[in-house]
Amino acid sequence: MDGDDSPLLNNFVDGVVDYKGRPVLRSKSGCWRSAYFIISVEVAERFAYNGVSSNLIMYLTGPLGQSTATAAANINVWSGTVWLLPLVGAFVADAFLGRYLTIIIAYLLYILALALLAFSTLLPSECENATNGSTCSPKLKVIMFFVSLYLVAFAQGGHKPCVQAFGADQFDADHPEELKSKSSFFNWWNFGLCAGPTVGIVVLSYIQDNLSWGLGFGIPCIIMGFALMIFLLGTMTYRFGEKTHGKNAFLRIGHVFVAAARNWRVKPLTVFAVEKASGIMSHQGSQQFRFLNKALVSWEGSNADGTVCSIDEVEEAKALLRLFPIWVSCLGYGIVYAQTSTFFTNQGATMDRSIGSTFEIPPASLQSLIGLSIIILIPIYDIILVPLTRAITNLPSGITMLQRAGVGIFISTVSMIVAAIVETKRLKVAREYGLSDDPSAIIPMKIWWLLPQYLLAGAGNVFTLIGLQEFFYDQMPSDLRSLGLALYLSILGIGSFLSCFVISIIEKTTGGNGEDGWIADNLNQGHIDYFYYLLAGISAGAFVIFIYAAKSYVYNGERRM
Repeated sequence: MDGDDSPLLNNFVDGVVDYKGRPVLRSKSGCWRSAYFIISVEVAERFAYNGVSSNLIMYLTGPLGQSTATAAANINVWSGTVWLLPLVGAFVADAFLGRYLTIIIAYLLYILALALLAFSTLLPSECENATNGSTCSPKLKVIMFFVSLYLVAFAQGGHKPCVQAFGADQFDADHPEELKSKSSFFNWWNFGLCAGPTVGIVVLSYIQDNLSWGLGFGIPCIIMGFALMIFLLGTMTYRFGEKTHGKNAFLRIGHVFVAAARNWRVKPLTVFAVEKASGIMSHQGSQQFRFLNKALVSWEGSNADGTVCSIDEVEEAKALLRLFPIWVSCLGYGIVYAQTSTFFTNQGATMDRSIGSTFEIPPASLQSLIGLSIIILIPIYDIILVPLTRAITNLPSGITMLQRAGVGIFISTVSMIVAAIVETKRLKVAREYGLSDDPSAIIPMKIWWLLPQYLLAGAGNVFTLIGLQEFFYDQMPSDLRSLGLALYLSILGIGSFLSCFVISIIEKTTGGNGEDGWIADNLNQGHIDYFYYLLAGISAGAFVIFIYAAKSYVYNGERRM
């Protein structure tokens, strides 16, 4: 009887339910059948987002008449907001609404924001009659545009951390075959994510530069409407996390930190107590739990009864704290990441972009090369490199998640050095042809010179971004994985803000008194190559810190052994 029942019992997936709250059969739910729906809508969302973000530098310096430095700063602040708001969205999803409902609300807000963005471009602007080189401030147009742009950021905040976590949730980590698929999911997720931007950047940037900004922003709105319908079509196949009746994860972890803060009398010993509780000194097991409880007792007064934190609650809190050194050491990569949509595009706008006698490549379209390199490299990585390294390391993923991220950080450092060398060459050509004083001049140097820095940026993303995605998802408690992915995204957000800060410092220290600094409206009078070298140095320093933090990190599974 037991043997006959086992196959039926094993066909149900523990810890998940369907959209009606019923137990789900493994053969009829989740895995790739659900992931395809989720990947498809993410491809559409990436098409829309990158179609808007990739060419912002040209819109701000063109129709809105902003200076190069101001436009770059505005984009960095907006990008930083985009990557930080997922922390809010993850909190809302994990603590209250759930990932599925948060995704739907975010999509609706996204569609509204894109519609308003397209409408804002139709408003009249005095910039249309401004002379070349002058600046202007079309108040209504600017206000409407930035309100719409930041609504996109809020929509991203709910969408981004939830949709990828929801996709990974469709695979059962306790099932051997689904576990292998889950590891590949992050690779193929990013493969799909690059297909949308690659098409979006090329097509939409051409429409925006040559036909209409309103149409270029309106098409993404329509695409997102179709994406929402596709997402809803997959509802009956999705696996939803089973609701727990205890405290949610935020309250559990908050309980630990509040208890530790209140117990000020043992504050110097708290960290030591927590480390003992992890099992490092297992031969003193019973004593360590007594010590931990003493360290993490909270009270209202000196005679009040305390509330003891459980060891599971402490372990969840520790999981968050252990991620902090890794998070900090990756911020240098976040600064480098911010450059591809700003100064890379500015460089391309000054170079020979002609193909044949009539067609010119939109400068923002070269960002599609990042996606193209990712599309090429991910199959090579997943099909060739992983099996080869697996045979050496015996790890299912070939190399560890942090090793993968470290390789990408190194590549991104190299990309900044290459970008600096190419920019030095561009400035030399401008001087040789006497074009340094003409901000609108097209340098007789093909835009393909920028190809290496874009391809290296894509290669860095294959290793760092995907490695960090899997790391911050895998190392978090199961009901906080949206927050884990939001922490990964916040690296890019803080990186954008730090990039804005660095640009501000450079403007103040290298310019002034009527002199152009490193970052000038006329790039031919500036020295972005020096800026790139500075970023390479920052990235190299962060890489050294990352190596130290990664060597010290102990993965969840290893701590349990």
